Amino acid sequence: MGRRPRFRRRGDGALDAGSRKGRRVTAASVTPRDIDAVFFDFDGVLVESNEVKIDAFRRLYEPFGTDVVDQVIAEHVRHEGVSRVVKLERFHREFLGIVLDEDGLADLAQTYSEMVEDVVVACDAVPGAVEALDVWAKHCPLYVVSGTPQDELRRIAQRRGLDGYFATVFGSPRVKPDIVGDELSRIGVQADRVLFVGDSLTDYDCAVAVGTRFLGRVPPWRQSRFPDDTEVAPDMWSLALAGGAPTRPQAESRA
Repeated sequence: MGRRPRFRRRGDGALDAGSRKGRRVTAASVTPRDIDAVFFDFDGVLVESNEVKIDAFRRLYEPFGTDVVDQVIAEHVRHEGVSRVVKLERFHREFLGIVLDEDGLADLAQTYSEMVEDVVVACDAVPGAVEALDVWAKHCPLYVVSGTPQDELRRIAQRRGLDGYFATVFGSPRVKPDIVGDELSRIGVQADRVLFVGDSLTDYDCAVAVGTRFLGRVPPWRQSRFPDDTEVAPDMWSLALAGGAPTRPQAESRA
């Protein structure tokens, strides 16, 4: 059976991994014979949608002033991959002194969803992402595990024509270590034969907690937030090539 996750959950629904020392490999050294499953985050890993989410938080909190917006954006970026419901409740409570009731929180989360869903559907794919999915889906089961609400995430994947690549698309409210650990137990795969591909410390902490390998996506315009020895890639082409994709198009290589 797969290894069970070892982590502590804080009261706000975020994760405390305790230690950020985990097993990491570069995508270029990963071959299909080494990997029995791949878990992908969605925003910023498969789709260039991180700025869409940042802009939505900015627009939601603009009526409360620049200082609040700056705090919200900083905390959102610091905790990318955490459920928006957790964030919205916390941002209102900590930055506005407003305790949202269940209905108020649901309404705010729905407003956020309406602001982002169609835009995320229309976003560019991360370079090499579709190619990576195409080749790796022939070798092992692939999964999405994201902080986006699960029903919304599945609609987005279907509308983008990506749903056929995945054994399952997982989203919130369940947290990532629970999702990954439970699925590995269900399919009987050892964690050290699993690759997690993510772009946030939430993703990294999940990989450490469960014991999977990890590849961090850090686009050229963004500074890495991962520990210094973490293997990172600017896009998904190295993973695609490792899985047997044809050579990267010259136009993208020059970009």
